[in-house]
Amino acid sequence: MGGDFYDYYLVDDDHLCICMADVSGKGIPAALFMMVSKIILQSCAMLGRSPGEILTKTNEAICSNNEAGMFVTVWIGILELSTGRLTASSAGHEYPVIRRPGGDFELFKDRHGLVIGAMEGIVYKEYELILEPGTKIFVYTDGIPEAADGEGSMFGNERMLEALNLDPEAAPRQVMGNVKKAVDAFVSDAEQFDDLTMLCLEYRGSAAGER
Repeated sequence: MGGDFYDYYLVDDDHLCICMADVSGKGIPAALFMMVSKIILQSCAMLGRSPGEILTKTNEAICSNNEAGMFVTVWIGILELSTGRLTASSAGHEYPVIRRPGGDFELFKDRHGLVIGAMEGIVYKEYELILEPGTKIFVYTDGIPEAADGEGSMFGNERMLEALNLDPEAAPRQVMGNVKKAVDAFVSDAEQFDDLTMLCLEYRGSAAGER
């Protein structure tokens, strides 16, 4: 049992919340901590809070009862479907990858806050991006860049970007399939100690049926 999780849901008719997270540790404790974190994050989002506020309130709740000293990295974004405006915030999570129409997938080195659960009183910053129709976002956990081969070498971000850019025009499901194939080929038969979790979204515009 692991602690990776992703989620997406409509906050209202015009706002889609996207979340990718990775809990420290493994086994049942991590899975339980994951479920609690997921519930708190969604509850805060459904109250209409912004991504920075969601992480701030989640950190307050986790820190108030965290005797085990566990933590969770989180990237969370809220996409306004009618305009393509994405507001996002990161609590120590991996950089998102963005592909603009006609371009390549590239790491977006956003500003990181401290991981959730590490310290009380943290206020998380947020940032905004405008997504043009055709823009793709790829978010993931560290199990992908840290996947290791038999000699202990890691897959890394460069190989991940190469896999994403094998066919950047492809549908999100195929984009993720290309990454999974590349990771599998790299690690071969080497035993892995982390989950592979990823999500790819393509914004198609605001017209009905084009999201």
